Amino acid sequence: MKRKVLITLSIIFSLGMTGLFIYYLVKHDHTRWQVALGGIFVSLLPLGLLKMKKNPFNIPIIIGYYLFLFCSLYLGSISSFYLHIKWWDSTLHFFKGMFVGFVGISLFKHWIPKGARSNVSTGILFLFVLSLSVFTSALWEIYEFVGDLTLTHTMQRGGNSDTMLDLLCGLSGGLITAIYSLIRKKRLKERCWT
Repeated sequence: MKRKVLITLSIIFSLGMTGLFIYYLVKHDHTRWQVALGGIFVSLLPLGLLKMKKNPFNIPIIIGYYLFLFCSLYLGSISSFYLHIKWWDSTLHFFKGMFVGFVGISLFKHWIPKGARSNVSTGILFLFVLSLSVFTSALWEIYEFVGDLTLTHTMQRGGNSDTMLDLLCGLSGGLITAIYSLIRKKRLKERCWT
């Protein structure tokens, strides 16, 4: 089932972005065709998971990835939500922080053998999830900075204020997921002992 969802979403999103790429290329809209071209690439990336023996990501994470792409690339950049809806950028950074936190939980489960998980401190899981969210927020801001230097001048419209707000939103989303992982691991530990 996971495989079908991944392939279906990848095909649908990449075809949509291909159509937008052609449309905006013909219209000579350089900003939008570049976003659509990037959208084709990032929509096909998850197909690499099919080569793995066991895909560590569940269906909600796969759907969340494509939902983020749709909100960021299509609604945010192509439909100009970033320009016209003031809270759009911050909300996506918050969602991304939470989403990456759940990716971190999945990676933790994938990398740490089931028998060894009970011996791993809840604090380690908390720090891993939070650190991954903060790290990806910082990487994203570096991407925006380099993008403004080389391609466009629209990614960091608010300068340092925009960057700090984005980092705080990413941190907040990651913190919520890290607290969730902490509470859930403690409850699972309590069940094992009773």
